Amino acid sequence: MSGQSSPPADRRIFWPGLALPGSLWLAIFFVVPAYTIACVAFGQVDPIFRDAVPVWNPLQWQFSDASEVLGSVVGGPLRSVFLRTSFYVIAAVALSLIIGYPIAYYLARQEGVRRTILLALMVIPFWVSFLMRLLAWVNLLEPEGLASRFLRLFGIDQQWLNGNHLTVILGLVYGYLPFLILPLYASLERLDWRLIEAARDLGASSSQAFRRITLPLSRAGIAAGTVLIALPMFGDYYTNDLLSRSPRTEMIGNQIDFFVNASSQKQKGATLVLVLALFLALVMSWYLIRLARVRREAS
Repeated sequence: MSGQSSPPADRRIFWPGLALPGSLWLAIFFVVPAYTIACVAFGQVDPIFRDAVPVWNPLQWQFSDASEVLGSVVGGPLRSVFLRTSFYVIAAVALSLIIGYPIAYYLARQEGVRRTILLALMVIPFWVSFLMRLLAWVNLLEPEGLASRFLRLFGIDQQWLNGNHLTVILGLVYGYLPFLILPLYASLERLDWRLIEAARDLGASSSQAFRRITLPLSRAGIAAGTVLIALPMFGDYYTNDLLSRSPRTEMIGNQIDFFVNASSQKQKGATLVLVLALFLALVMSWYLIRLARVRREAS
């Protein structure tokens, strides 16, 4: 045959039709809210009530408030908040990987009823409200709480709930760790463990087999889990509110919450949402491009 025949018409219709519900879902619940936020960010302010007035026509948008917020992020007071938030997220993700990877690895090596029981034990905490679990940590970490009194036995005496950076990082890890473990477990569970056995038979140590086989083959799970917890961490504000409530530990989510709910400058809050979304899009694009390059070089 001189050329390939075109696919049947029903197949050309089937796949776009299969993608149509998801595309409509994204259009309704992502594009429309994003456009609404932009209309508020670049809109006007009611001269009497000082409320935000969205402008739906892009040709009438005003960018004076947006440029002011962007300047504050680049070289003003919000710069330190962005840097602090980035530090918290990086530290929390790194600590989550250190804690979560061994747990996911252990779960993947189990079989039968034992694996099912361990997975159920990990999912059960989701049945309790996240707010209630954080409030339990507040009771534990307060000066006369059980955890604080226990740590004082070992000479560790500090204010955990008064602007402590470590408390906020540990709170982020506690809240989002299961969302990292599950993708990691799914990735490790599909590994061919005979490859590790073959590496050991060829003289590789346990650490060498892990570095050269297990870790490279689980990069997809690491990437998925990292993205899954890093994105909501950047917008998190309630963890800091409950565990610190101090300007020393303010995150960008706290600033957005302040402008939207406790201030008349809702345009600035909407602009911060757009700036954060753009920042995350750039970071995630760089991360995924780098991951694809590493995979290509490995293959």
